[in-house]
Amino acid sequence: MEFRHLGRSGLKISEITYGNWITHGGQVEADAAHACVRAALDAGVTTFDTADGYAEGRAEQVLGEALAGEPRSSIEIFSKVYWPTGRGPNDRGLSRKHIRDSIDGSLRRLGTDYLDLYQAHRYDYETPLEETMEAFAAVVHSGKALYIGVSEWRAEEIRAAKVLADELHVPLVSNQPQYSALYRVPEAEVIPTCRELGMSQVVFSPIAQGVLTGKYQPGQPPPAGSRATDEKGGGANFISRLMTDDVLTRVQELRPIADDLGLSMAALAVAWVLSEENVAAAIIGASRPEQVVDNVKAAGVELEADVKARIDEVLAPVALTDPALTQSPDPRP
Repeated sequence: MEFRHLGRSGLKISEITYGNWITHGGQVEADAAHACVRAALDAGVTTFDTADGYAEGRAEQVLGEALAGEPRSSIEIFSKVYWPTGRGPNDRGLSRKHIRDSIDGSLRRLGTDYLDLYQAHRYDYETPLEETMEAFAAVVHSGKALYIGVSEWRAEEIRAAKVLADELHVPLVSNQPQYSALYRVPEAEVIPTCRELGMSQVVFSPIAQGVLTGKYQPGQPPPAGSRATDEKGGGANFISRLMTDDVLTRVQELRPIADDLGLSMAALAVAWVLSEENVAAAIIGASRPEQVVDNVKAAGVELEADVKARIDEVLAPVALTDPALTQSPDPRP
């Protein structure tokens, strides 16, 4: 395993980070989830990412149980706040009240005294940014989180938050965007802004929700039990815009490249993401331990410039790049 600094901070995290969106507490049983976490730990992964909104809090609980007994100083635990955690009008968003209540709930479910990174899961247009950042400052200054991050924020929102974070002496060190060889949206504005501000990307969906594994064939129905068939958990909707024959045909053209490198197509996709120097970690998810073992093979892989160019040439016509795709729900008219 290789390790990278999180932003311009002293914190090092494993460049392969284990995340449990969709899977833990929902798609797979607890025993399978625990086996995946164990496989990640055995492979040298030290960093684990979750959120209070995943499976209505069950994902945090399962992860906490899976990590119980691990030396706390030897692992890094990330969580997030924003999405609804209850039925009340204040059980969502980034208000002072919701952040205060949510951090305590996350710590309780995870079975820990502090988070290494606490992230704003989306931008909240109904709460003044000053209120949000002051609430995060209170979390940090109380010792309940060491660092602060955001997720899927636009470049101008990140810049405004960083100004306030510096004034409040809060270490805002990261952004968590969707990023892959098929979803290159952060490259135009978000990554350059974060590079300037000393912040890293901790990216999710590096294999494009499984599309870059090559398991989806053009003209063929998706395999039973795959993400593309997960109507209940939302995976099918999330992956739908990539499930076109044009995209799937081009993905198949990556297979010879992966074979030449002795990598699976999934590991190749993760290695591609890690080739961006502003990326501190790629978050992988799994429903089976062998998926973890395979994805971790991307750690330490350095793609030669010509190899990356070949990948980009194949996927450029179908890759999503519009910065406007980075957006949070905005209830304002």
